[in-house]
Amino acid sequence: MNPDEPLQGLWCATLSPLDKRGAFDAARLANHAQRLFAAGVDGIAPFGTTGEGQSFSVAERRAGLDALIAAGIAPERMLAATGCAALPDAIELTRHALAAGCAGALVLPPFFFKDVTDEGIYAAYAGLIDGVGDNRLRLYLYHIPQVSGVGLSVAMVSRLAAAYPAVVAGVKDSSGSFDNSRELVAALPQLSIFVGHEPHLPALRKLGGAGTICGIANLYPRLMRRLYDSSLDSSPGGELPLIESVIAALMRFPIFGALKSLQAELSGDAGWRALRPPLLPLSAADAGALNRAVAAAGIVPGRDGA
Repeated sequence: MNPDEPLQGLWCATLSPLDKRGAFDAARLANHAQRLFAAGVDGIAPFGTTGEGQSFSVAERRAGLDALIAAGIAPERMLAATGCAALPDAIELTRHALAAGCAGALVLPPFFFKDVTDEGIYAAYAGLIDGVGDNRLRLYLYHIPQVSGVGLSVAMVSRLAAAYPAVVAGVKDSSGSFDNSRELVAALPQLSIFVGHEPHLPALRKLGGAGTICGIANLYPRLMRRLYDSSLDSSPGGELPLIESVIAALMRFPIFGALKSLQAELSGDAGWRALRPPLLPLSAADAGALNRAVAAAGIVPGRDGA
């Protein structure tokens, strides 16, 4: 983890491919990552929400990260998602990511217990930082309350950043609330603030935000690269309405199955459809409807894909 280079740019919240036994398929993900890099993606974030991270054990996530590195994925191009419901598990995964040389650790708050206070969330993150016990750690807080059920207030993030200025490096705001992202950038200009909702990227960058860590980059990395590169231009291009149309199509279906179904369609590799229960693949009828909806959006696969 390089303390002198805050993260920014286009990062992909990668899907997690499974093999025929239902195990994490590191070789397939490594090949996918290399295609993403060639298409202009700056780095990947494995085992996050899009990557079904909570469906994998600590041992699987450790082994998966090691296998990606062994397959040639540079650790400095990975932001490892290491959050867990149990604090000791999060500490173990974060220590492992640090030792592996990853660019940082993307960490959810403990998420099983709801209605916890800012004081409790602060104590959990402080316990993680103190438990890792290494100022080389670069910690990116992960705010996705509609999924985790546990949100990160700007006040709590500010307190944690003040207490651990050498460690707290940024926030991924996947709340979908641009007002929240705006408040984070205003209150914490020293941090790298990323959005998860792709359409917010241009407005965030104009405020000084760092970029995006997003799932659509799995499918259309070149399109997302153009959106990032043009996001400071005075006159927007046509990327934003295309991305909004794709998101609208995806959101008509269970999102994890939809993302993997479209990845399978675009890559020609049906193996991408597999998910771990309780998540399930799209039905053939839904997959066909999704493909038609995306085609109607005007996406050009050879130009916009990997």
